[in-house]
This record gives sequence, C-alpha cells and structure tokens, in this order.
Amino acid sequence: MAKYRISGVWKDANDTIVAYAFHTVMEDSIGLAVKKTKAQAIALLEINGNSAITWIWNYLRGGWDTGETVTVVNGSNGKYLRSNPDKKVTDNLAHLIDFDWIAR
Repeated sequence: MAKYRISGVWKDANDTIVAYAFHTVMEDSIGLAVKKTKAQAIALLEINGNSAITWIWNYLRGGWDTGETVTVVNGSNGKYLRSNPDKKVTDNLAHLIDFDWIAR
C-alpha cells in the first residue's frame, strides 16, 4: 500500500492532462515530484490499497495544503483521475499547478 500526493499536471496542445506530478508519502517526509503519465498514474491508483490526494500550494502562507481524495473514473473517453466525484470544477485535477512550463 502506497500513499501519494499529486501537486501538478502536464497538458498537451489540446489542454488535455497527459501526466501528473506524484509525490510518495513516507513515514516522516514526502518525496520529490516524479512525472507519471496518465496511464502510469491510473495503474498506480488501481492497485488495491494505493491512494492519492491532491496537494495544493497555498500562496497566502507559502506552504502545501492537502486537498481532495483522487479516484480513477471510467468516463465516456476512457479512464481518468478525478478529485471530487460531485462534479465540481476541480473534478479532473486541472486546477493543480501546470508544470508544463517548469519541467518537461
């Protein structure tokens, strides 16, 4: 069983999320971001016992806040990650930091 935080995304030219910034949660710390493709992210979270929550940068206090539980959803265009199943704006994790301009 592994726990993860997801802090950001990478998008393609069509503004579709293609990768996620995964951080492994350890007993006393949280690891650096590792870029996971959409397929890798889905596979990780489909492993029984693995879990992830969003990790949101709080600009007011300059630190990270834990967000919502992330689940794998099978939508009309295939599987994707969703952070809140009640159809809020944050459903597809597009509200997370766009790492496209930071790291490829």
